[in-house]
Amino acid sequence: MTPLKLAYWPGCVSRGFTPELHGSMALVADRLGLELVTLDRANCCGAGVIAEHNQELADTLNARTFALAQSTGLAMMNICSTCQGAQSECQQRLDADSAYRAHINEALAAEGLEYAKSKDGFTNKNFLWVLVEDYGLDELKAKVTQPLSGLRVGPFYGCYVIRPQSRIGYDEHPERDLYLEQVIEALGGEAVEYDGARKCCGFPVITMNRDTSLRQAGTHIGDALDAGADCLVTPCPLCHLNLDMQQPEAAKVTGRELGLAILHLPQLVGLALGYEPKQLGMHKHIASTEWVEGRLADAVPA
Repeated sequence: MTPLKLAYWPGCVSRGFTPELHGSMALVADRLGLELVTLDRANCCGAGVIAEHNQELADTLNARTFALAQSTGLAMMNICSTCQGAQSECQQRLDADSAYRAHINEALAAEGLEYAKSKDGFTNKNFLWVLVEDYGLDELKAKVTQPLSGLRVGPFYGCYVIRPQSRIGYDEHPERDLYLEQVIEALGGEAVEYDGARKCCGFPVITMNRDTSLRQAGTHIGDALDAGADCLVTPCPLCHLNLDMQQPEAAKVTGRELGLAILHLPQLVGLALGYEPKQLGMHKHIASTEWVEGRLADAVPA
């Protein structure tokens, strides 16, 4: 397979709150043969606070990141589905209005940057989409050295890689809301169906209505446990924060014991590629991952 080279946008959270995600992505890219050109000068996508207060500023920030990616001549990949949602929305506005695009580019001119609407389209994809659509499930299966046999994994999509479908490519890729299940199975695991897989994790309202946010997270985790999941996997570090870091508080709000490991997508892939849990930073999680490690150890032939 020809090495896949991508302009890489790690986002803020993966290098701040969840550095194990950024580290895991680097390890997985190396073993899969992905060449990632990190956009070190790129800035926050503005999702949430910035976008809510100043949409033009958020659009300028994202146009700057797009321009940096375009300067590499490569398609762009992210590892945060919240960034995917914010950036897809921004790109839709920029591409639809040439006058607005020119106005935004005026702010970028001082750096010698310009976001250009490409005739072929500027591509920005979450790692989940890249795995299935560009790398390929068959190629991924061929790289697996430690199949996740016996591991029951609940997919947790969150919001921003599955809606609104009109904005994020479902006309061209109608199965994007099934990709996590497909990846789990390609890695040798068993995908678990449960009610909360495609619902909001609650993170967007954590500062406004903490009880509601924690109840959402705790309910999803409880549903996954009731369905027999050994862990959840998510392509969104903000979902990870609410499901993992806030899990002890979510347990208090829902009034039940939880204790379910929440894995970043690159961590799950990394386990199947033969990396040790500590290499993938799983010891940094709040909810213990020991059960997952034990299940995988039991599956390895003596």
